[in-house]
Amino acid sequence: MTDNDDVSFGAVLDGTLMERMGIIVDSVTAERAEGTMPVAGNTQPYGLLHGGASAVLAETLGSFAAMAHAAPGGVAVGIELSISHHRSAREGIVRGVALPLHRGRTIATYEIVITDESGRSVATARLTCSIRQPAAT
Repeated sequence: MTDNDDVSFGAVLDGTLMERMGIIVDSVTAERAEGTMPVAGNTQPYGLLHGGASAVLAETLGSFAAMAHAAPGGVAVGIELSISHHRSAREGIVRGVALPLHRGRTIATYEIVITDESGRSVATARLTCSIRQPAAT
């Protein structure tokens, strides 16, 4: 697999938190992952997008990009996530885009920007993943 190959995770998403939250991953490569999530169903008691929901979208997209970087056969697991919330969202969908800050042999770090339907920044996150390769046989 190269950095430009699109990664498909198919049925592994059934029954996951992603499915429950309505996250749709549009495209994934080691250089960019994009996806959306509805605000409806992912709000806190005031009717605003829950900050934890934004964090789930960010970690999902960053992890998918890191998995594409780790391929073939490698595994990426999140080890640190930080997120800053800039503005609230009350309706529609939010879109996340993950771009690499560092792609090494054992660590990959991605910046994920989440925007509303008007393109305004809702949150910015940084995810670091540990990259593990299969044991040599």
